[in-house]
Amino acid sequence: MRIYGVVGWKNAGKTGLMERLVTEITGRGISVSTVKHAHHSFDVDHAGKDSHRHRVAGATEVLLSSRNRVALMHELRDDQEPTLEELLARLSPVDLVLIEGYKRDAHPKIEAHRAETGNSLIAPGDDTILAVASDVPLDLDRPVFDLNDTTAIANFILAEVGL
Repeated sequence: MRIYGVVGWKNAGKTGLMERLVTEITGRGISVSTVKHAHHSFDVDHAGKDSHRHRVAGATEVLLSSRNRVALMHELRDDQEPTLEELLARLSPVDLVLIEGYKRDAHPKIEAHRAETGNSLIAPGDDTILAVASDVPLDLDRPVFDLNDTTAIANFILAEVGL
């Protein structure tokens, strides 16, 4: 599987870019999966639901299945968070995995940047960031795309991964 990341500070436009990229790339007939890193506790389960009750009772994994989707929840309890590599190994094969977050990992990435957030760029100090998608023009030593030019960004990523 080929992988490519989208990184950036909070409110930089990562999720919107990811969503547009998935739509654009799958629309070209290329299979895509995504991995999203969350820096906070999150729950995909809700109190009172059977699967939540199983998990709260102590189950390490709860597999929820229907004819429309399958969800596997793995409760880490006191275990360490799996590495990106370990998580990728759990995915079914696809042409491309787009990764949101994991900015410190070594895979190739594009940085999403919005000037209004006031955050500095990550790219100048990180050679795994191969391009920047920004809402303002930038003078950098790597390609800079308009944050909303999804087609150009998708073309760049697909060329980078050889698809």
